[in-house]
Amino acid sequence: MPKDQIILLCLIPAGYLLGAIPFGLMVGLAKGVDPREAGSGNIGATNVGRLLGGKFFAIVFVLDMLKSLVPMLIAGWVVRHFGAGATTPLTYLLWIGVGVAAVLGHMFSIFLRFKGGKGVSTAAGLLLGIYPYYTLPALAAIVVFIVVFYIWRYVSLAAITAATLFPLLYLASMILIARAPVFGPTWPLLAAAILIAALILVRHRSNIKRLINGTEQGFRKPSGS
Repeated sequence: MPKDQIILLCLIPAGYLLGAIPFGLMVGLAKGVDPREAGSGNIGATNVGRLLGGKFFAIVFVLDMLKSLVPMLIAGWVVRHFGAGATTPLTYLLWIGVGVAAVLGHMFSIFLRFKGGKGVSTAAGLLLGIYPYYTLPALAAIVVFIVVFYIWRYVSLAAITAATLFPLLYLASMILIARAPVFGPTWPLLAAAILIAALILVRHRSNIKRLINGTEQGFRKPSGS
């Protein structure tokens, strides 16, 4: 096995452990609030933001995003400096596996008896960290997230919409802009895009039910807007 693939393989469990750090819970407890016992009971940025305010939403979101972005940037550096580039499906698979491990760590934290957040911010870090393959579609998905949230004020709806569209945005980017074969050596990236979207949808299944029933809690628009 090439040196870059060996290092990537070792980074996968490290990515999981980093992703498993419950920053939302830590921030909440530091302010005297256990997000597991208040609001929606979730340790993610949305619930922490509802309980403590928008500043703490931003803090937790960024921290959770960095849990996957940092290992993905390290993994990308490994691919570029210890190998001939990501030229084989296995290299791509191990590369994306580092970030997927971080997302799974966030969703199923070993520190919280395999419970955790819904993975949106951590998935965003993963997608931004796969440069250049995911970068442009990830930025487009973030724009979709912002627009949907601004109009309807539901973080869950924005996350579900952006996650659902991301595989399509990736395909469009590869075919129309990069003009690269999506079923060539890079096929693990397409598979991972679909897997990540599916994981986020599954983790938001209760939100989907509340959206359908009209009982989902949204964020109020600032006065005067």
